[in-house]
Amino acid sequence: MKVCNLVLHCGGETVSREEVAAVPTPLSTPSWSPLPHLHLVNQVERALRAAHYGIVNQAHALSHGGDRYFGLIQVEGGRSNRDYSLVLGLRNSHDKRFPAGLVAGAQVFVCDNLSFTGEVELSRKHTRFIGRDLPLLTERAIGQLQEKWCRQEERIDRYMGYSLDDRDAHDLMVRAVDVGVCPVTVLPKVVQEWREPSHEVFRERTVWSLFNGFTEALKGNLGMLPKRTQALHGLMDGFVGLAGRN
Repeated sequence: MKVCNLVLHCGGETVSREEVAAVPTPLSTPSWSPLPHLHLVNQVERALRAAHYGIVNQAHALSHGGDRYFGLIQVEGGRSNRDYSLVLGLRNSHDKRFPAGLVAGAQVFVCDNLSFTGEVELSRKHTRFIGRDLPLLTERAIGQLQEKWCRQEERIDRYMGYSLDDRDAHDLMVRAVDVGVCPVTVLPKVVQEWREPSHEVFRERTVWSLFNGFTEALKGNLGMLPKRTQALHGLMDGFVGLAGRN
């Protein structure tokens, strides 16, 4: 399997594992128990190995003074594919902004474009016993994500094999703005990527090519990327005849 560089597009400051470990964890309260960022990473790694996924590569980022963490873990499993890899996104916060969670995704080798499908929260919030319950929660979450990865591979195969003309491509672009995939200010970049792709491999007129035009244009806000690419999958799935993929 080809190893790619995991790129955290403007989602915070890219840091080393040691820097993640050095972030102080706030003191717990009776109703809130923050989870150390590295504790989450370590537990997810154990759950992946237990599920027989090989860990190929990692990237980590911090923002808001270290209070918010986002990571990517590239895994080896499922069908080997020369075009993209399976990726797991992790997030955690020390400022109560969001709960610890995982999201299944994929990264395209040629352009480092990311897309996500299917988030799983490890808890509704950082409750008192999240540390105690984390092993069970992560193993359950990885089990759910395995199914989502299988669907992701099926979906990408369908996108690659589905031809697309300019008329339908332009209609999908407009609908993408309507459903919140991207703001209208990003649309010119999507049009440009469809007409003159930055990467030769996407010159073939398929749904996969348009999908990657969107993900190329959406680089820059990692925090919004999961929601936007999940909405994009919903739009594209409807067009190619898939239902309930997320």
